[in-house]
Amino acid sequence: MLGRQNRNQEDLFIYAPVSSLIPDDHILKRVDKFLNLSWLREELKDVYCSDNGRPGIDPESVVRLMLAGFFEGIVHDRKLMRQAQVNIAMRWFAGYRLDETLPDHSSLTKIRQRWGSERFKKIFLKTIQSCIEAGLVNGDTVHIDATLIRADVSWESLTTEYAEKVIAENQDITDCKPKKRSTTDPDATMATSKQSYRLEPSFKQHGAVDDKCGVIVDVDITTGEVSEGSQLPEQIERIESNTGKTIETITADAGYAHGNNFQFLEDRDIDAVIPTQKQSSKSDCISKSKFKYDAKNNIVKCPVGKILKPYNPGDNGTIYRACQKDCERCKLREKCFGLSAKAKTIKISPYEESLLRARRRHKNPDDKFIQAYKRHRFKIEGMHGEAKQMHGLRRAVRRGIENMKIQAYLTAAVINLKRLASFATGLFKDILTILLEILLSSLNLVRIKSA
Repeated sequence: MLGRQNRNQEDLFIYAPVSSLIPDDHILKRVDKFLNLSWLREELKDVYCSDNGRPGIDPESVVRLMLAGFFEGIVHDRKLMRQAQVNIAMRWFAGYRLDETLPDHSSLTKIRQRWGSERFKKIFLKTIQSCIEAGLVNGDTVHIDATLIRADVSWESLTTEYAEKVIAENQDITDCKPKKRSTTDPDATMATSKQSYRLEPSFKQHGAVDDKCGVIVDVDITTGEVSEGSQLPEQIERIESNTGKTIETITADAGYAHGNNFQFLEDRDIDAVIPTQKQSSKSDCISKSKFKYDAKNNIVKCPVGKILKPYNPGDNGTIYRACQKDCERCKLREKCFGLSAKAKTIKISPYEESLLRARRRHKNPDDKFIQAYKRHRFKIEGMHGEAKQMHGLRRAVRRGIENMKIQAYLTAAVINLKRLASFATGLFKDILTILLEILLSSLNLVRIKSA
């Protein structure tokens, strides 16, 4: 029999709780079991008047609305509030009844400006602690990497006016080329992830992921032109502060392969799984790698065995110089240095020994190095891909580095809550139960055969 649905009849009353209309496996319903924002009101007392003015919007409801949007990849306030108007799960998650009026989208902008990025950072840090309490973070192996985020500016806003003004005020600058900068978002700088790609106004997110369950244990935002390698020491300090655990192994790509980083990690007794950079050299010149540094005797040996001795030590390294007579009679002179120089000089970094040890390990990697770096590829790069593809981090939603930080903290918080909902609600426990059953069954088979 062909059925018919009466679409014109509206229900005046619904005799059921709103939560019963939401599937049990809905992400917001699963996350609600673990999300605790009861501390937020006390945290925000200093930015609200306690005895004057109209009652503000409940801060927990505001954060829940923002998080609900990020779960769905909705990062724009107007679109979020339009979706929350008709989405039962979002209303229930934020604590609004079906007939209750939602805040205006402009209220969310004012709230972000009033709270500041540090309070959103605390929300992210709370998710790390929740994951630690649930046993999802070991803290011994951490994967770090950085990714570029396109700024919310147009190509027409780029100008060199600011750079040209700086150069004009500093007459001693002779070989400086003006860099383009956006007039609508000066915090964003021109950067690219590959030399074959064009420069774009960007921010850079520096992230860290724990190896066990992929929980994000650190996030920071800088301008796009900042080198990720220069951020490693500070990042290590933040990770250990966020987790309260001591890092044993760190993995990163070649962008972090700086001598000072290897020395820093050695001093902290942290195993560095970082591939070293290729040593670039002109095809018709002898590479620096052909010169052997002897730290014990404080000398450098050239490819033909001659000695270069230190003559100009400095904080950034020591310059070693060969004997002029040795270079004049050398058959490799033309390929070793320019015609205007009289003897070969080479600069050795104060971290050269640590860098040499890292190069030797990268050249002949052990199983630990290989396996750890394989996990690095899908753990940290997978997290950045997830954030961009599913939660709107591919492009900045608002302008200014403070707004970019808020977007990054909320995105990281959402990903951590997803990990918490997935691993702590039963999926992870079910896997352990299956493995335990397989182990017990195998033991029973052994007993039967032995009997």
